[in-house]
Formats: sequence, structure tokens, C-alpha cells
Amino acid sequence: MSVTLQISDGVGLITLDDGKANAVSHALLDELEPALDEAEATADAVVLAGRPGKFCAGFDLAVMQGDDRAEMSRLLNRGGRLAHRLYGYPRPLVAAATGHALALGAILLLACDTRVGARGAFKLGLNETAIGMALPVFGTELAKARLDPALLTASVIQARLYDPEAAVAAGYLDVVTEPERVVEEATRIASQLAMLSGPAYAATKRTLRQDSLDVMAASLA
Repeated sequence: MSVTLQISDGVGLITLDDGKANAVSHALLDELEPALDEAEATADAVVLAGRPGKFCAGFDLAVMQGDDRAEMSRLLNRGGRLAHRLYGYPRPLVAAATGHALALGAILLLACDTRVGARGAFKLGLNETAIGMALPVFGTELAKARLDPALLTASVIQARLYDPEAAVAAGYLDVVTEPERVVEEATRIASQLAMLSGPAYAATKRTLRQDSLDVMAASLA
């Protein structure tokens, strides 16, 4: 089991832990998608967390750099739909970035409302061009929406990676804390956000982000 969901005091904690790098594969998405469904239906706010030292290493490179173009396209589109869903998720969504967050992992951070990162020797960022891949539209839209405009060229085109403190300035994270407190702090923030009006939060988020969501959706059609 790579994905678990625990709900306590109105906060759903979704944890990704495949025992390795938390690469996004079809198998992981098969577990994550229903967990998001259940959390949306039963929780007032949601935390998306990784495993110690690893938030998410991006797509499964065995698929993305393999010979099966159809399978690569299918996984790319599923990842894009996940990013689109998270960015428009109707509940307050807090990321607990427990470690490295690269490529799609960094995109997932950009899609969450508030991002808590672990202090330490971790790297966060969009390294696609460094590994010979073009960043898809859903990634560039989220980067334009969430990253410091002055750092877009370095972050998106030139694949600059950041340590957690620098990732706050760049726009990948909002706050950094000790690794053992990341999930606790993310849950605390989620609990506070859960006290806001749910319908108002969802409607305002959708209105604010609608243009980007439309561009992302069109690219995935």
C-alpha cells in the first residue's frame, strides 16, 4: 500500500509512501485518486504528505523515458489531471513536504494551497529540462501562478533547484520547520483553515484560479 488516508478532527491526512522515492506511477495514482475522493467527501481540510526524506520524486522514469509512447502519454495526462484537481480542490489543501520534491513532486507543491517544508539537505524544483524533458503546460501554468516571476526563467527553463529555505523565496514553500514537525505543522494549519466557510473557500479558490485551471484543462483534453 503506497497511499494511506487517516481522518482526525475533520482533517484528512493522505500519506504517500512507496518505500522508495514516491515516484508517481499508475499504481500510486490508482490509490491516490480514491483517497482524494474520500477526503473530499468526509474531511474539512486535507494534508498531502510524503515519506521521511522524500515528498515526491516526480513521474516514474521507467515509463516516462521508456519506449512505449502511448503509456508515457497516458501517465503524463493522469499526472496532469492530478495537478489540475489539486489546484482546484474544494477543500483547504496543505502540503507536508517531508523531503525532496522534484519535477512532478514540485508541481504538486505548486498545486497545494499552503506548503510546509522540512529543513535539511533537500532539493526542490522543476528539473525537467535537466533530464531531457519539456515541462508540460500544466506545469508551466502552475509555475507562472505560484513562483516568483523574477525566478521563472531560472526555475522553469534552466531547471534550478532550491534548498528548503530558498524554496520559500522562490514560491515552492510557504514555511520551513524541523523534519519531525512537518506533518504536525501542516495538520495544525489545515485545522485552522478548516474553520473557514467550506463553500466560500471552494468558490473563492475556483474564481481566483479559474483562468489557469481552464488552460490546464484544455491542454489535457
